[in-house]
Amino acid sequence: MIIENTKLAFKAMIGSKLRTLLSLLGIVIGVASVVTILTLGQSIQTNITKSISSAGPDLITFSPRSYSKSISMFTEKYASNIKALSPDIETVMAIDQGNSTIRVGQQNDSTTVYGVPSDYSNNLAMTFSSGEFFNLTQSITSRQVVVLGSNVATGLFPTGNAVGQNVMLYRGTQGKPYKVVGVVEDKDAIFSLNFNYSVFIPYSTYQSRFSKSSYVHSYIIKVTDQNNTLGVSNTVENYFNTKIGKDYFRIISPTTVAKMATSVTSTLSSFLAAIAAISLLVGGIGIMNIMLVSVSERTKEIGIRKALGAAPSVIRGQFICESLVITLIGGLIGVAIGLIASYAFSVSMGTTFVISTFSIILSMGFSMLIGLFFGWYPALKASKLDPIEALNYE
Repeated sequence: MIIENTKLAFKAMIGSKLRTLLSLLGIVIGVASVVTILTLGQSIQTNITKSISSAGPDLITFSPRSYSKSISMFTEKYASNIKALSPDIETVMAIDQGNSTIRVGQQNDSTTVYGVPSDYSNNLAMTFSSGEFFNLTQSITSRQVVVLGSNVATGLFPTGNAVGQNVMLYRGTQGKPYKVVGVVEDKDAIFSLNFNYSVFIPYSTYQSRFSKSSYVHSYIIKVTDQNNTLGVSNTVENYFNTKIGKDYFRIISPTTVAKMATSVTSTLSSFLAAIAAISLLVGGIGIMNIMLVSVSERTKEIGIRKALGAAPSVIRGQFICESLVITLIGGLIGVAIGLIASYAFSVSMGTTFVISTFSIILSMGFSMLIGLFFGWYPALKASKLDPIEALNYE
């Protein structure tokens, strides 16, 4: 029976090509829109997570605010107090930073100088195009050595060979010479840290020779298990909420940012998809319209079938099947167009294309429900036709 009804549905569609095409458009546009939006949302979420996690999903940044009354307690030594907050904290690195002008001969550039410990590069997975990061001895003895970001190195040394050269780092009008020991390879920016346009010196050198600041700008906390980053982040946050108040610090991690970003993207995608799904309802109205017209045009055919003994359920099944076939075809075409469109958008935005299986199942399922819902009334009307009146219908 299903096969027979499907054949009758295709026959009716072929017999009214233009009308069928117009009815399909609403379904096609709706499904294509939903698939495109949700697939793009999935692709963007994947790329956001991948980009943020490149800094290390096991890292947390804790930054005391400058107007905190407790700012003086945040020194390099206080890192041990933070480490003691959880056994899942592997290490805590004290970080300081400030703006500077860096100069070589007539070449100069504005940059951000970071005072960091010697294990900073390993914890942030930094790689080097030449040279290496400064070592523990250079850090302990406050040597005037510097590691350049890739863009800074290119600007100051267009011909290369930056390692071993001296540069002048200025704090205001006062400049001091620093020896270049390494150049960082291109690395995506993470939060406010732009590796390519920054330079790095030992933390002890920063404190004693560069700015002589009395407190730490931020701490980078590394956890032992990246799956517990959020738990450690909550522990640190709860502790300092009680100790100094929530308005006096900021805590952030790739994990929490990724969760926030994907949550926002997911909500926005769902909202846009819901708007796009309205066109499916419009398409459903078109389906109902064509089915009512079809029932009207085929009234005599229905009368003949009922006169020959066709039960109302058979007539009803015929027209519901026809409605479902139309929405199924429209849904398949919409999915294909949606995937092609989302792939094109992903390529143009430079993001990785990720197929959203959920969007395909959702849009196809919704379109079939639309076909069933809007096809039911015309099918019910057809099944209730009186065979004598139907045979005499003009």
